Amino acid sequence: MTILKYTFKDDTLFKSLFVKYPNLLKRLVAELLGIALDSIGQFEITNPEIPPESLGDKFCRLDINMTVDGQRVDLEIQVKDKGDFPERTLFYWARDYSSALPAGGMYRELPRVVIISIMAFNLFDCEEYHSEFQPLEVTRHTLLTDRQSLHYFELPKLPEVIDTNDELKLWLSLFKVETEEELKQIEELEVPVMQQAIGAYRSITATPEFRERARLYEKARHDEAQALGHAAEVAAEVERAKWQGVVVDMGAALADKDAALADKDAENALLRKQLAALQTQLGEGK
Repeated sequence: MTILKYTFKDDTLFKSLFVKYPNLLKRLVAELLGIALDSIGQFEITNPEIPPESLGDKFCRLDINMTVDGQRVDLEIQVKDKGDFPERTLFYWARDYSSALPAGGMYRELPRVVIISIMAFNLFDCEEYHSEFQPLEVTRHTLLTDRQSLHYFELPKLPEVIDTNDELKLWLSLFKVETEEELKQIEELEVPVMQQAIGAYRSITATPEFRERARLYEKARHDEAQALGHAAEVAAEVERAKWQGVVVDMGAALADKDAALADKDAENALLRKQLAALQTQLGEGK
């Protein structure tokens, strides 16, 4: 098996490819949202730039923000489960939703904000690979508002055999591939849109510009991991030092108590000696 150097899950490739080929992105989004492609009137990528300097920044995210018929749509890839993904996506939604209100604007004019996450790990205890969340009343399941929609696509739950007529599963299978052989299997299905996407993939990954972007981004991820690791080590050392200080203070306090007890013992011994002497004198005086 030949492991791919770059996969569709790579943030740099993901953004580079779909910004350069917005027609493919439009088809992907239509499938992810379950809407007809020809029903989409307005479609615009609102953050198409990938500034070279940002690729070297720590904590840089390469998601794709779009407006789709008045909706704000944020599409991102998540490779690793860091244990806080639902909270993170809710934060992204809240940030996008709150930033959509212009000064003096009316709340009812706020747009629908959709967060789409394609994940390389399982998140929910269910068999379905697609989950959508909206705010519902807990007993009646009445929808509070349609302004919020969170979509999660769990790649490990995809079926092994993909129907060539199911474009959504074909797209997700493309994100799942890890080897050249898996990529060729999809290519050999001779589904035109998949062949276009794979052709775009091969074209982009062959360019030195993309490879330099990928290198910078990977370096930033490595630096980020080191920074987080170092911060955790520093925090642990501070915590250890704090508790060591507590132990030293407790030891000093116990030493003080031991010294006080020793003084008491000496005092008590002296009193006992004096008492014994007094008892002796009283005995002799009888």
